[in-house]
Amino acid sequence: PISADIHELDRTDIESYYIPGGKVYERFFDCPLDHQQTADTRQVRVFARHIVPVGKEDQMHSLPFIVYLQGGPGFECSLPSSVKGGWYATAISEGFQLLLVDQRGTGLSAPISAHTLVQHGSTAAQAEYVQHFRADSIVRDCELIRKALCRGRTSAASQKVALLGQSFGGFCITTYLSLFPNSISRALITGGVPPLLDSPDAVYHATYPRMITRNQQYYAKFPRDIARVRTIIEHLNAADVVLPDGGCLTARRFQQLGISFGRTGGFDSVHRLVLRAASDLETAGSLSVSALTEIAAAQSFDTNPLYCIMHESIYCQNGNASRWAAHRVREASFASAFEHQWDRILQRSDPAAPVYFTGESVYPWMLDDYAELRRLKDVALSLAEYTGWGRLYDTDVLAANTVPVAAVSYYNDMFVDVGLSERTAQTIAGCHQWITNEFHHNGLGVSSHVPEYLFRLLKGDITDL
Repeated sequence: PISADIHELDRTDIESYYIPGGKVYERFFDCPLDHQQTADTRQVRVFARHIVPVGKEDQMHSLPFIVYLQGGPGFECSLPSSVKGGWYATAISEGFQLLLVDQRGTGLSAPISAHTLVQHGSTAAQAEYVQHFRADSIVRDCELIRKALCRGRTSAASQKVALLGQSFGGFCITTYLSLFPNSISRALITGGVPPLLDSPDAVYHATYPRMITRNQQYYAKFPRDIARVRTIIEHLNAADVVLPDGGCLTARRFQQLGISFGRTGGFDSVHRLVLRAASDLETAGSLSVSALTEIAAAQSFDTNPLYCIMHESIYCQNGNASRWAAHRVREASFASAFEHQWDRILQRSDPAAPVYFTGESVYPWMLDDYAELRRLKDVALSLAEYTGWGRLYDTDVLAANTVPVAAVSYYNDMFVDVGLSERTAQTIAGCHQWITNEFHHNGLGVSSHVPEYLFRLLKGDITDL
């Protein structure tokens, strides 16, 4: 047992090691499952990688922290092989030490899976447990961690942390700005200025047309894939194809490879899989284990199930249920464009037209097609009907915001609609929004220009935005 008198940064039992440019400390924090109900004694263990620049290990108590919040929902932070490049190096050059938090439910932070949920009992009990894994709880975990790491600092300013949020991480930052603005020194959001909505429907009305555009661009680059994809879809309609993990590769699941269209290099990665699958069908009449393994590896819903079962809840506030919004909007307005049943494809006005891929959207049938999600089906169905979601954003607080905020929104982003993001940025007082078509949704991981430009915005070095 560690004495409560020992500062977290002074503990000698913490595992640590060096990577190029930094020393990594692997820290765990016990957080309440429900931060607002003191009578609920349940806890979750939250993991964070603390990285101190090489040569500054003795300055942990004084260096300011920048907390990185990952995209998702449902994804952990990866261990960088080096902090000498990318946003890590930019943040270090700005004088920060780094904190990479595995948000609750991901990575090493009380991960959610069929295996871990079983211990919580009935479907109702499991669903109640998962309801505590949204942005408001993630933010309260970070606030508890901030207090532990900054304890003993003499000024209020030195106790604040900077925030960097990618995609869903930006949603979390906006919740943080709503709940604990006095704990934040500055905030940088990349591809994640959230729509201030009470339900997800408007998100999909905006993003399905963007996905149609990305499909058109894909087939313009790879026109021979029109025939290849049609051949694959026809085969998957006629055959029961089982993946190595026991999941089913249906036509509708194959279409979900289009999620890669939202990232730099995504067209090429999908084309490689299409070419491989079409070649298998041409030469052997079936898909090889190698091709099936690669396709499954390109889809992360089994390894990160929160990405499916909690995906639409990130848009729900004030008692609204998601009720499979992407599915409802698709069936009502975009069914023909994203048709997957072969007989219906042949009945379209242009039966030879391309078969379109889908993007970042989740559907109830995924609970049958994905092996891990099958085991979570009842929980997922319960969460989709849940009407108890509370408020994630306080528009009054955001309108009175004094925290310096810089955000990049990508004009062609098919994950987070730029139009909806622009409305939110205009709601957050003092938010400097940079809109660009130079990058896709993963711009932060592609170019150091993104974090460098945002820091310049915060400094006032760029004044024409």
